[in-house]
Amino acid sequence: MSRHARPYSLWSLLPAALALFAPIAAQAVDDVEAWTPTETALKATAAGIVLPQTVAGLSLSKSGEASHGGRGIDNYAQYLSEDGAIQATLYVYLPAYADASLAAYMTDKAVMDRFGPKTRRTAYASADAGGRRGTAIRAVYDDAADGALTTAAAFVHAGRWLVKLRVTGPGERRGEVLAGLDAMLAEMRFDDPATLHVAAPAKIDACPMTAPNRIGGVLPRDGQGALCVRATIATAEGPLAMIQQVGVKGGATIVPMDDTGATLAFEPAANGKGYQLAIHSLGQTDLYGHYDEVPDANRIAAIIDGSDPAIARARSTTAYAASGGVSVDVAAMRDR
Repeated sequence: MSRHARPYSLWSLLPAALALFAPIAAQAVDDVEAWTPTETALKATAAGIVLPQTVAGLSLSKSGEASHGGRGIDNYAQYLSEDGAIQATLYVYLPAYADASLAAYMTDKAVMDRFGPKTRRTAYASADAGGRRGTAIRAVYDDAADGALTTAAAFVHAGRWLVKLRVTGPGERRGEVLAGLDAMLAEMRFDDPATLHVAAPAKIDACPMTAPNRIGGVLPRDGQGALCVRATIATAEGPLAMIQQVGVKGGATIVPMDDTGATLAFEPAANGKGYQLAIHSLGQTDLYGHYDEVPDANRIAAIIDGSDPAIARARSTTAYAASGGVSVDVAAMRDR
Protein backbone atom coordinates (compact mmCIF):
# COMPACT_ATOMS: atom_id res chain seq x y z
CA MET A 1 0.00 0.00 0.00
CA SER A 2 1.59 3.23 -1.06
CA ARG A 3 1.51 6.29 1.14
CA HIS A 4 1.48 9.92 0.29
CA ALA A 5 3.29 12.57 2.28
CA ARG A 6 1.10 14.44 4.72
CA PRO A 7 1.89 16.72 7.61
CA TYR A 8 1.88 14.63 10.80
CA SER A 9 1.70 11.30 8.95
CA LEU A 10 3.73 8.49 10.42
CA TRP A 11 4.91 5.99 7.86
CA SER A 12 3.88 3.21 5.53
CA LEU A 13 4.17 -0.03 7.46
CA LEU A 14 2.63 -2.36 4.92
CA PRO A 15 5.57 -3.61 2.89
CA ALA A 16 5.98 -3.30 -0.83
CA ALA A 17 5.89 -7.09 -0.99
CA LEU A 18 2.32 -7.11 0.30
CA ALA A 19 1.24 -4.62 -2.33
CA LEU A 20 2.81 -6.75 -5.06
CA PHE A 21 0.68 -9.75 -4.14
CA ALA A 22 -2.54 -7.86 -3.51
CA PRO A 23 -5.21 -8.14 -6.21
CA ILE A 24 -5.81 -5.22 -8.49
CA ALA A 25 -8.23 -2.97 -6.66
CA ALA A 26 -11.81 -3.46 -7.69
CA GLN A 27 -12.91 -0.28 -9.39
CA ALA A 28 -16.11 0.76 -7.62
CA VAL A 29 -15.27 4.10 -9.13
CA ASP A 30 -16.81 6.87 -11.12
CA ASP A 31 -14.40 9.70 -11.80
CA VAL A 32 -15.54 12.53 -9.57
CA GLU A 33 -14.47 16.09 -9.07
CA ALA A 34 -12.87 16.23 -5.64
CA TRP A 35 -13.97 19.81 -5.02
CA THR A 36 -16.75 22.06 -6.23
CA PRO A 37 -15.99 25.78 -5.77
CA THR A 38 -18.63 28.49 -5.45
CA GLU A 39 -18.10 32.22 -5.30
CA THR A 40 -17.46 32.16 -1.55
CA ALA A 41 -17.03 28.52 -0.52
CA LEU A 42 -15.41 25.21 -1.40
CA LYS A 43 -17.31 21.92 -1.22
CA ALA A 44 -15.91 18.40 -0.96
CA THR A 45 -18.21 17.13 -3.68
CA ALA A 46 -18.96 13.53 -2.69
CA ALA A 47 -18.72 14.08 1.07
CA GLY A 48 -21.05 17.08 1.07
CA ILE A 49 -18.76 19.11 3.35
CA VAL A 50 -18.40 22.87 2.79
CA LEU A 51 -15.93 25.44 4.11
CA PRO A 52 -15.71 29.16 3.23
CA GLN A 53 -12.87 30.17 0.93
CA THR A 54 -11.84 32.79 3.50
CA VAL A 55 -12.04 32.12 7.23
CA ALA A 56 -10.39 33.87 10.22
CA GLY A 57 -7.82 35.64 8.08
CA LEU A 58 -6.92 32.47 6.15
CA SER A 59 -7.64 32.26 2.44
CA LEU A 60 -7.87 29.28 0.13
CA SER A 61 -4.57 28.78 -1.70
CA LYS A 62 -5.07 25.50 -3.57
CA SER A 63 -7.06 22.27 -3.49
CA GLY A 64 -6.81 18.84 -5.05
CA GLU A 65 -6.30 15.16 -4.30
CA ALA A 66 -3.50 13.97 -2.05
CA SER A 67 -3.54 10.48 -3.62
CA HIS A 68 -5.73 8.11 -5.69
CA GLY A 69 -6.18 10.75 -8.38
CA GLY A 70 -9.61 10.83 -10.00
CA ARG A 71 -11.34 8.80 -7.30
CA GLY A 72 -12.13 11.70 -4.99
CA ILE A 73 -11.42 9.70 -1.82
CA ASP A 74 -8.38 11.59 -0.49
CA ASN A 75 -8.85 15.33 -0.85
CA TYR A 76 -7.09 18.39 0.54
CA ALA A 77 -7.54 22.15 0.55
CA GLN A 78 -4.77 24.47 1.72
CA TYR A 79 -5.32 27.86 3.34
CA LEU A 80 -2.74 30.57 4.06
CA SER A 81 -2.57 33.79 6.03
CA GLU A 82 -1.81 36.92 3.99
CA ASP A 83 1.90 36.69 4.82
CA GLY A 84 2.01 32.91 4.46
CA ALA A 85 3.27 32.39 8.01
CA ILE A 86 0.16 30.52 9.14
CA GLN A 87 -0.80 27.48 7.11
CA ALA A 88 -3.94 25.41 7.38
CA THR A 89 -5.04 22.26 5.58
CA LEU A 90 -8.44 20.63 5.37
CA TYR A 91 -8.37 16.92 4.55
CA VAL A 92 -11.56 15.06 3.59
CA TYR A 93 -10.86 11.37 3.04
CA LEU A 94 -12.56 7.98 2.89
CA PRO A 95 -10.83 5.33 5.01
CA ALA A 96 -12.35 1.86 5.00
CA TYR A 97 -12.00 1.93 8.81
CA ALA A 98 -13.20 5.39 9.86
CA ASP A 99 -12.61 6.39 13.48
CA ALA A 100 -11.99 10.00 14.50
CA SER A 101 -10.49 9.02 17.87
CA LEU A 102 -7.90 6.70 16.27
CA ALA A 103 -7.03 9.40 13.70
CA ALA A 104 -6.42 11.80 16.59
CA TYR A 105 -4.47 9.16 18.54
CA MET A 106 -2.16 8.37 15.62
CA THR A 107 -1.75 12.05 14.72
CA ASP A 108 -0.77 12.76 18.32
CA LYS A 109 1.99 10.17 18.04
CA ALA A 110 3.14 11.65 14.75
CA VAL A 111 3.22 15.21 16.10
CA MET A 112 5.34 14.18 19.06
CA ASP A 113 7.64 12.17 16.82
CA ARG A 114 8.05 14.92 14.25
CA PHE A 115 8.37 18.01 16.43
CA GLY A 116 10.56 16.74 19.24
CA PRO A 117 10.52 16.29 23.01
CA LYS A 118 9.87 19.94 23.87
CA THR A 119 6.45 19.74 22.26
CA ARG A 120 3.64 20.08 24.80
CA ARG A 121 0.07 18.89 24.26
CA THR A 122 -1.98 21.68 25.83
CA ALA A 123 -5.48 20.67 24.71
CA TYR A 124 -7.02 17.33 23.75
CA ALA A 125 -10.78 17.15 24.13
CA SER A 126 -14.15 17.03 22.40
CA ALA A 127 -15.32 20.13 20.56
CA ASP A 128 -18.19 21.26 18.36
CA ALA A 129 -18.23 21.10 14.57
CA GLY A 130 -20.67 22.82 12.24
CA GLY A 131 -22.82 23.83 15.19
CA ARG A 132 -23.18 20.24 16.42
CA ARG A 133 -22.08 19.67 20.00
CA GLY A 134 -19.32 17.17 20.73
CA THR A 135 -18.79 16.00 17.15
CA ALA A 136 -15.09 16.88 16.86
CA ILE A 137 -11.84 16.15 18.65
CA ARG A 138 -9.58 19.20 19.09
CA ALA A 139 -5.86 19.02 19.91
CA VAL A 140 -3.33 21.81 20.48
CA TYR A 141 0.46 21.50 20.66
CA ASP A 142 2.73 24.29 21.90
CA ASP A 143 6.51 24.71 21.78
CA ALA A 144 6.75 22.42 18.73
CA ALA A 145 10.00 22.44 16.75
CA ASP A 146 12.06 23.58 19.76
CA GLY A 147 9.55 26.24 20.69
CA ALA A 148 9.22 27.79 17.25
CA LEU A 149 5.69 26.64 16.38
CA THR A 150 2.17 26.16 17.64
CA THR A 151 0.26 23.50 15.77
CA ALA A 152 -3.35 22.44 16.22
CA ALA A 153 -5.60 19.80 14.71
CA ALA A 154 -9.22 18.67 14.74
CA PHE A 155 -10.99 15.48 13.62
CA VAL A 156 -14.58 14.85 12.55
CA HIS A 157 -16.35 11.63 11.49
CA ALA A 158 -19.21 12.38 9.09
CA GLY A 159 -20.94 9.36 7.56
CA ARG A 160 -18.30 7.34 5.72
CA TRP A 161 -15.85 10.26 5.71
CA LEU A 162 -13.19 11.60 8.04
CA VAL A 163 -12.27 15.27 8.21
CA LYS A 164 -8.90 16.40 9.52
CA LEU A 165 -8.02 20.04 10.04
CA ARG A 166 -4.56 21.23 10.93
CA VAL A 167 -3.27 24.77 11.45
CA THR A 168 0.37 25.64 12.12
CA GLY A 169 2.15 28.94 12.71
CA PRO A 170 4.83 30.71 14.73
CA GLY A 171 4.53 30.30 18.48
CA GLU A 172 4.17 34.05 18.98
CA ARG A 173 1.06 33.94 16.79
CA ARG A 174 -0.60 31.17 18.77
CA GLY A 175 -3.84 33.14 19.06
CA GLU A 176 -4.19 33.31 15.28
CA VAL A 177 -3.48 29.61 14.90
CA LEU A 178 -6.20 28.67 17.37
CA ALA A 179 -8.61 31.26 15.96
CA GLY A 180 -8.13 29.70 12.53
CA LEU A 181 -8.80 26.17 13.74
CA ASP A 182 -11.83 27.14 15.79
CA ALA A 183 -13.34 29.24 13.01
CA MET A 184 -12.92 26.39 10.52
CA LEU A 185 -14.70 24.02 12.89
CA ALA A 186 -17.49 26.51 13.52
CA GLU A 187 -18.03 27.50 9.89
CA MET A 188 -17.81 24.03 8.37
CA ARG A 189 -21.16 22.89 6.99
CA PHE A 190 -22.50 19.44 6.19
CA ASP A 191 -25.16 18.53 3.63
CA ASP A 192 -26.46 15.98 6.13
CA PRO A 193 -25.59 17.02 9.71
CA ALA A 194 -27.29 13.87 11.00
CA THR A 195 -24.29 11.85 9.75
CA LEU A 196 -21.94 13.49 12.28
CA HIS A 197 -20.69 11.09 14.93
CA VAL A 198 -20.25 12.11 18.55
CA ALA A 199 -16.50 11.90 19.15
CA ALA A 200 -14.08 12.02 22.06
CA PRO A 201 -10.37 11.30 22.46
CA ALA A 202 -9.68 7.58 22.70
CA LYS A 203 -9.08 6.17 26.17
CA ILE A 204 -6.28 3.70 25.55
CA ASP A 205 -4.27 2.37 28.49
CA ALA A 206 -2.61 -0.99 29.08
CA CYS A 207 -5.13 -3.82 29.27
CA PRO A 208 -6.02 -4.70 32.88
CA MET A 209 -4.88 -7.99 34.35
CA THR A 210 -8.43 -8.90 35.44
CA ALA A 211 -10.29 -11.52 33.38
CA PRO A 212 -12.68 -10.28 30.68
CA ASN A 213 -16.33 -10.37 31.72
CA ARG A 214 -18.07 -9.88 28.36
CA ILE A 215 -18.08 -11.49 24.94
CA GLY A 216 -17.29 -8.90 22.30
CA GLY A 217 -17.49 -8.25 18.58
CA VAL A 218 -16.66 -5.03 16.76
CA LEU A 219 -14.80 -2.28 18.59
CA PRO A 220 -16.52 0.91 19.65
CA ARG A 221 -15.35 3.84 17.54
CA ASP A 222 -14.88 7.59 17.91
CA GLY A 223 -13.93 7.29 21.58
CA GLN A 224 -17.30 5.88 22.62
CA GLY A 225 -15.86 2.98 24.61
CA ALA A 226 -12.73 2.17 26.59
CA LEU A 227 -9.94 0.50 24.61
CA CYS A 228 -6.66 -0.93 25.83
CA VAL A 229 -3.24 -1.94 24.54
CA ARG A 230 -2.97 -5.73 24.55
CA ALA A 231 0.68 -5.79 23.40
CA THR A 232 3.26 -3.66 21.63
CA ILE A 233 4.61 -4.73 18.26
CA ALA A 234 8.23 -3.96 17.48
CA THR A 235 8.75 -2.89 13.86
CA ALA A 236 11.69 -1.40 12.01
CA GLU A 237 9.86 1.93 11.89
CA GLY A 238 8.86 2.01 15.54
CA PRO A 239 6.41 0.42 17.98
CA LEU A 240 2.75 -0.17 17.18
CA ALA A 241 -0.08 -0.98 19.56
CA MET A 242 -2.39 -4.01 19.47
CA ILE A 243 -5.70 -2.54 20.64
CA GLN A 244 -8.83 -4.26 21.92
CA GLN A 245 -11.87 -3.34 24.00
CA VAL A 246 -11.47 -3.31 27.77
CA GLY A 247 -13.06 -6.25 29.59
CA VAL A 248 -14.07 -8.10 26.41
CA LYS A 249 -13.15 -11.62 25.29
CA GLY A 250 -13.33 -12.77 21.68
CA GLY A 251 -13.74 -9.32 20.18
CA ALA A 252 -11.81 -7.62 17.42
CA THR A 253 -8.17 -6.62 17.80
CA ILE A 254 -6.74 -3.84 15.65
CA VAL A 255 -3.34 -2.37 14.92
CA PRO A 256 -3.62 1.26 13.72
CA MET A 257 -0.69 1.98 11.40
CA ASP A 258 -0.99 5.63 10.47
CA ASP A 259 -3.23 8.67 10.78
CA THR A 260 -5.03 8.14 7.47
CA GLY A 261 -6.91 5.08 8.68
CA ALA A 262 -4.55 2.28 7.61
CA THR A 263 -5.52 -0.45 10.05
CA LEU A 264 -4.69 -4.12 10.41
CA ALA A 265 -7.65 -5.89 12.02
CA PHE A 266 -8.40 -9.36 13.35
CA GLU A 267 -12.18 -9.47 13.26
CA PRO A 268 -14.38 -12.31 14.57
CA ALA A 269 -15.21 -14.66 11.68
CA ALA A 270 -18.79 -14.72 10.43
CA ASN A 271 -19.24 -18.34 11.56
CA GLY A 272 -18.15 -17.45 15.09
CA LYS A 273 -14.97 -19.52 14.87
CA GLY A 274 -11.63 -17.74 14.83
CA TYR A 275 -10.66 -14.46 13.23
CA GLN A 276 -10.43 -13.00 9.73
CA LEU A 277 -7.42 -10.82 8.94
CA ALA A 278 -8.44 -7.60 7.20
CA ILE A 279 -6.24 -4.72 6.13
CA HIS A 280 -8.16 -1.47 5.79
CA SER A 281 -6.78 1.50 3.89
CA LEU A 282 -8.05 4.49 1.94
CA GLY A 283 -11.11 3.37 -0.01
CA GLN A 284 -10.22 -0.31 0.25
CA THR A 285 -10.36 -3.42 2.43
CA ASP A 286 -8.26 -6.53 1.67
CA LEU A 287 -9.23 -9.82 3.32
CA TYR A 288 -6.46 -12.34 3.97
CA GLY A 289 -6.18 -15.56 5.97
CA HIS A 290 -8.17 -17.08 8.81
CA TYR A 291 -6.66 -17.48 12.30
CA ASP A 292 -7.93 -19.70 15.13
CA GLU A 293 -6.72 -17.08 17.62
CA VAL A 294 -5.42 -13.55 17.41
CA PRO A 295 -1.67 -13.95 16.72
CA ASP A 296 0.93 -12.74 19.15
CA ALA A 297 2.99 -9.60 18.63
CA ASN A 298 5.85 -11.43 16.91
CA ARG A 299 3.62 -12.98 14.26
CA ILE A 300 1.83 -9.68 13.66
CA ALA A 301 5.25 -8.11 13.14
CA ALA A 302 5.86 -10.78 10.47
CA ILE A 303 2.54 -9.94 8.84
CA ILE A 304 3.49 -6.27 8.74
CA ASP A 305 6.92 -6.91 7.23
CA GLY A 306 5.48 -9.36 4.68
CA SER A 307 7.18 -12.56 5.84
CA ASP A 308 4.02 -14.32 7.09
CA PRO A 309 2.63 -16.64 4.36
CA ALA A 310 -0.96 -15.78 5.30
CA ILE A 311 -0.63 -12.42 3.56
CA ALA A 312 0.94 -13.72 0.35
CA ARG A 313 -2.26 -12.89 -1.50
CA ALA A 314 -5.53 -11.25 -0.57
CA ARG A 315 -8.57 -13.51 -0.86
CA SER A 316 -10.74 -10.55 -1.77
CA THR A 317 -10.53 -6.80 -2.20
CA THR A 318 -13.44 -4.48 -1.59
CA ALA A 319 -13.20 -1.00 -3.12
CA TYR A 320 -15.32 1.88 -1.90
CA ALA A 321 -16.14 4.73 -4.28
CA ALA A 322 -16.65 8.34 -3.29
CA SER A 323 -20.14 8.14 -4.81
CA GLY A 324 -21.11 5.32 -2.44
CA GLY A 325 -20.57 2.41 -4.82
CA VAL A 326 -18.90 -0.79 -3.64
CA SER A 327 -17.29 -3.55 -5.69
CA VAL A 328 -15.60 -6.79 -4.66
CA ASP A 329 -12.78 -8.58 -6.47
CA VAL A 330 -12.55 -12.20 -5.24
CA ALA A 331 -9.32 -14.11 -5.94
CA ALA A 332 -11.09 -17.44 -6.49
CA MET A 333 -13.30 -15.91 -9.18
CA ARG A 334 -10.29 -14.38 -11.00
CA ASP A 335 -8.40 -17.69 -11.00
CA ARG A 336 -11.09 -19.70 -12.84
